[in-house]
Amino acid sequence: MDKSKIFEEKKCCVIIPTYNNCKTIDNVITGVLKFTCNIIIVNDGSTDETEGILKKYKNLHIISYSDNKGKGFALRKGFRSAREKGYEYAITIDSDGQHSPDNIPSFIDKLEKEPEAIIIGARNMKQENIPGKSSFGHKFSNFWFRFETGIKLPDTQSGFRLYPLKLIENIKFFTKKFEFEIEVIVRAAWKGIKVTSIPINIFYASKEKRVSHFRPIRDFIRVSILNSILVFIAILFIKPFAFLKHFNKKSIKNFINKNLLYTKDSNIKIVLSVMLGIFMGIAPVWGYQLLLAIMLAYIFKLNKLIVIVAANISIPPMIPVILYLSYIAGGLFSGNNTDNIIEFSSGITIAFVKDNLIQYIIGSIFFGLICSFSFGLFTYIFLKLFRKKIN
Repeated sequence: MDKSKIFEEKKCCVIIPTYNNCKTIDNVITGVLKFTCNIIIVNDGSTDETEGILKKYKNLHIISYSDNKGKGFALRKGFRSAREKGYEYAITIDSDGQHSPDNIPSFIDKLEKEPEAIIIGARNMKQENIPGKSSFGHKFSNFWFRFETGIKLPDTQSGFRLYPLKLIENIKFFTKKFEFEIEVIVRAAWKGIKVTSIPINIFYASKEKRVSHFRPIRDFIRVSILNSILVFIAILFIKPFAFLKHFNKKSIKNFINKNLLYTKDSNIKIVLSVMLGIFMGIAPVWGYQLLLAIMLAYIFKLNKLIVIVAANISIPPMIPVILYLSYIAGGLFSGNNTDNIIEFSSGITIAFVKDNLIQYIIGSIFFGLICSFSFGLFTYIFLKLFRKKIN
């Protein structure tokens, strides 16, 4: 079938963000026009000859503004315009000539197979003329994307993509520069939107002819800050909630049967696994609790899955409770006056804990031990009652 007809049927457009790429923008537009006239060009404050070149394309939708806002801002502007025009999908392609418009049919073919996925054009980063900073950034980005989402992709930095507009329209993005293309796929993956890829051709001009607006130091710092925020959110919120969401009634029953009632592990091993997980979930090593719990489970040859499940006592809704009770326990253990202790309803904050750090650390260890032994005792009684009936 004619690809231009598929563009109409799928309500798909092509968005071309551009900033000072007057030497290549004409060829990119001409290449895209071979497949569709559904083109939105976002002129992100270009100061070269770009505006004059765009004037000859009377039938294309062109968005222009005077100040350079950044690629992320331009893409968000293009997405908004595409939705207003009734498009449901948008292919984004860079205007610097690196991407070949001839790869557009591959996106359409993939779209027909996976209509609810973000499709990224994966570059061959082993070919000649790949800039060293691009190769490093590629590996750096792929690593953190996998850590944040659990998804392995060959290329997370490519700007040649297809977006399902309806699926991402309710995500409130906060980045406006190059790092937006990282944020959008991480946030989309967290919402359950599939992120996949197809191979594409890539052209890197020789160093003396290459035009790049990526500022190695400044933009790398911005990307690093974004990844730090995303990693923090992933550890404290996304991964624990995903774990709980996966644990429905059926899976809880299966977990109890497989790891408590019908396992070959002894009662003592199961109890110690629960105790270790509970203690590490309360211990004052936020951000490293699961990592340390798994390491200790491996060292002491305990049931790692039980340890991980028990350590999730520190899911986000429980964090204020754990902080509060740890602080109270610290006061009781150290003999500090607790008559005037803060009300839980007034909230205990990280700043408050910082000002009372020693009491919190002592209390969290003390409170962790109490909870660890309490859960361990409950687990032991549970096993003695129900495993005895089964045997």
